[in-house]
Amino acid sequence: MTNYGTIPTSSAAAANLEYISRAKQRFKDGLGHRRPWRQIADYRSFALPSNLHDTLSRIKFNLAYFRMNYAIVVLVILFLSLLWHPISLLVLFLMLSLWLFLYFLRDQPLILAGRVIEDWIILLILSLLTIGFLFLTNATPNILIALLVGAAVVLAHAAVRKTDNLYLDEEEATGLIAPGS
Repeated sequence: MTNYGTIPTSSAAAANLEYISRAKQRFKDGLGHRRPWRQIADYRSFALPSNLHDTLSRIKFNLAYFRMNYAIVVLVILFLSLLWHPISLLVLFLMLSLWLFLYFLRDQPLILAGRVIEDWIILLILSLLTIGFLFLTNATPNILIALLVGAAVVLAHAAVRKTDNLYLDEEEATGLIAPGS
């Protein structure tokens, strides 16, 4: 019997589609840990702290609570600072894609030469490669200034954002589990 006009199915194509769907789900789950932007920008929740202890307490709590939002803010500031350095921007996008596939979207351990590579090693190597490649693109002042501006914006917000209406589980605050899990 001939199979003329039928679409052959391939296990490789099915595996690729499954990998893509899993990657999309993991990406959505990761972004799902971000808090609503209305909550981060609620002007009624801003007040100057009364003392240093209150300031440090707010910063610690808000950094844990809004960590995904703060990461997005810093990345946007870094992106904007690299607009005038297209090579650096290209390197940043290439490194972000490596981060996505080797660290964030991977659901199985990475095996290299028959050995399982631990996550902290991948994190360390990707961090060093990202910093090294970006500094090699001669955009060092832009990168450092963008990171300092991003840190200042995040710390300023975390210091003046009241924590009265925010609820964070103890396990989530210590980083033992992901928010929303």
